[in-house]
Amino acid sequence: MLPTVRDVLELEVVRRGRPQVLAAAGQLDGTVRWVHAIEQADAARLLHGGELVLSTGIALPEEAAPLAAYAADLAAAGVSGLAVELGRRYRELPAALVAAADRHEVPLIAFRREVPFVEITETVHAMIIDAQLDELRRSERVHETFTELSVAGAPPEEIVRQAALLAGRPVILEDLSHRVLACSAGPADPRTLLTGFEHQARAVTGPRRTFYDEGAGWLVTTVGARGEDWGRVIQVMDAPPAPADTVLIERAATALALGRLLTRQQESLERQAHRTLISAIVESAQADPEEAAARARALGVPVSDRQLIAVIVRIRDMGPGISAHTRIAEVTEAVADACREGRLPALVGSLDDVRAGALLSLPRRADAGTALAALAGRLRQRPQLHPGAFVVGVGAPTETLRDVRRSFLDARQVSDLAIRQAGGPGGQPDRPFYRLPDMRLRGLLHLLREDARLQTFAERELGPLLAADEAQGTDLLGCLAAYLEEGGNKAAAAQRAHLARPTFYQRLDQIGRILGVDLDSAESRTSLHVALLARATGERAG
Repeated sequence: MLPTVRDVLELEVVRRGRPQVLAAAGQLDGTVRWVHAIEQADAARLLHGGELVLSTGIALPEEAAPLAAYAADLAAAGVSGLAVELGRRYRELPAALVAAADRHEVPLIAFRREVPFVEITETVHAMIIDAQLDELRRSERVHETFTELSVAGAPPEEIVRQAALLAGRPVILEDLSHRVLACSAGPADPRTLLTGFEHQARAVTGPRRTFYDEGAGWLVTTVGARGEDWGRVIQVMDAPPAPADTVLIERAATALALGRLLTRQQESLERQAHRTLISAIVESAQADPEEAAARARALGVPVSDRQLIAVIVRIRDMGPGISAHTRIAEVTEAVADACREGRLPALVGSLDDVRAGALLSLPRRADAGTALAALAGRLRQRPQLHPGAFVVGVGAPTETLRDVRRSFLDARQVSDLAIRQAGGPGGQPDRPFYRLPDMRLRGLLHLLREDARLQTFAERELGPLLAADEAQGTDLLGCLAAYLEEGGNKAAAAQRAHLARPTFYQRLDQIGRILGVDLDSAESRTSLHVALLARATGERAG
């Protein structure tokens, strides 16, 4: 940044002149664009603003009125200050000059000792050139950063994060409803930053696309292109902005607008903001629950004194000719629309290519089952989610964000199991939604899938059969699975396995000999069926 008059007064070469501020001491923070030594009474016509004028006073008029006019002309020219060396013309500066400088808010400085003006100009000009080089380097860094982000198709939260890093201050992206789409708080407390944000943002308006609101301490610019504005970028300032601050925030807004124009078939900015927060909660990246709560409230979802329920909509199949990314984006928007229609406050975002997640926020005394059934019913009516294309997995309800991660993990486990079971052979009939108790034995085995004892049991029960299949190139394990899934009905099992009955019966005898068990025994069939389910659960987990 350019030096101020105050910065110049702190220089050793200036201090040797024993400077004394005689007028406009409150204006010392004005920037110095150049230092100009000039001995003319009409010096103002040679100035362009921002100069610190150095003079010995030898050419100044004697009368009070011309001296006052001299000070007024300097103020009109926009100088940052006037410094006069005493000794050549004055022992003390005229009272008329001091009064006029104070009246026109032109800092007036007297040098009590002789000081070489050339040393002052050389020193200050070196500072100015260094500051200009720094600004040039910063401008290049800003340009390179946002160009790279635009080319890479960076999401809005990354653009906002980089803007905050470059600025060294908090940066917020809001939509036109003043909901926070992305926020990088930097060194600030995000809870303080986001508390009451919507109310404050509504009150901050300006006549131009980029403006500074002194009351709020916000530098604001509009985001949009082709006449379609969709948000604002806000840089929270601790001082009035410099030109470089305006360049940075406008460059960030351009990168955001360009990203939206270039990205096709992409989830909405609201969905991106929700996804980012859900991912942070699930991955425990949002270490402070209070900060996560503040971010959720800024997105219009209350989470305090509420019943919080994690929901995962798991896709059964992708459908022909549709990319996974496009498909899950459509499903996620369908979930968000269903929540809005039911007036369910919720964070909704895609978790991966086959799962859309939602964190429902219900009143504490609300009937969760009724709300979930209604939500599932609305989902089944969406064109993106035809019947049989998805299942809804639900985690245990909680009243704190700290426990939401566990609820999402439960919902994920349930949906992964349900997508394979619902409506399938031997599985559960389709339900509006699934909870862990609905999974029964498969749910228990899923929870125990990493237990070494379960893995050992499955290997002990099925190991010899697996070895025989591998050695002989047979599929005796498949025959056993068909037999067990049909509840020991050999005729139905043979039909399921697409084998003639005599052939199938022969293979069952072979399986019994290899395993050393009686397949007519209900206990043997139960034990083998549990082993098969445990093995299948372990394979899916892997």
